[in-house]
Amino acid sequence: MERKTFSIPKISCGHCVMTITRELKELKGIHKVEGNPQFKTVEVEWDPPATEAQIRATLNDINFPAAG
Repeated sequence: MERKTFSIPKISCGHCVMTITRELKELKGIHKVEGNPQFKTVEVEWDPPATEAQIRATLNDINFPAAG
């Protein structure tokens, strides 16, 4: 299992985190998504077939691009 914390500058509230969580959990292989609006981060745990590139692409598609 892979785990990464993504910095997402556009997160401003719990609704942002809910949107990100809903969209990422639709990807096959995503096990956990936890967001923190205060620190503007989202921690994601996944196994294949999900990939970091796929997660980043989904974040871009929903207008919450990850920094870095």
